Amino acid sequence: MSVVTSGWARGLERPGVGQYPSRMADSPVQLLRLHARHAPFNARSLAAHATALVDAAGLRPTNASARAAPSARSVRFYVSNGLLDRPEGTGTSATYGYRHLLQLLGIKIRQREGQTLDAIKREMKEVSGDALERRVANSLAPALGVSDGAALARRSEEGPATWRRLPVAEGIEIHVRDDSSASSEDGLVALREAVRAALGRMA
Repeated sequence: MSVVTSGWARGLERPGVGQYPSRMADSPVQLLRLHARHAPFNARSLAAHATALVDAAGLRPTNASARAAPSARSVRFYVSNGLLDRPEGTGTSATYGYRHLLQLLGIKIRQREGQTLDAIKREMKEVSGDALERRVANSLAPALGVSDGAALARRSEEGPATWRRLPVAEGIEIHVRDDSSASSEDGLVALREAVRAALGRMA
């Protein structure tokens, strides 16, 4: 996937600029850390970003509650129940960072695997920040663009790839390869909404 333009993890903070790799890394953790540059989030954009990643990874929900996409209201619910760390600020000025994104992703991944919120809360208290980051990165590897040598070889033999173009806003569109796990209709919608949310924060 590419975006084209014209003209729980205490102790795990947003990586500094110098920590970003100069080229696309193969490590799921390094690729996940690239999403830190979208922070700070508000509750709505945090929920949209997490939804886009989980949907793009193709993680199938096991029940109705796991199928529900996180919303700003659910983010605040998770904070009040100790599943997410408290944000910086309060009310409409509350902001969330990379640590919160990891926590929310961890919650939604485990929900889609069939775990209850009570069980997830216990897990969150026991796992370190680095362990959570690795777990989330490995679960989301298909959405993060981790290279699969065999798949790359097959694509080379099959010839040029087919890409889908998805307009997002004036002068901006998303390109998604047809064989990507994010090329489903739901995945494309989630990606577009996440990009629009990011653009809204830049306005």
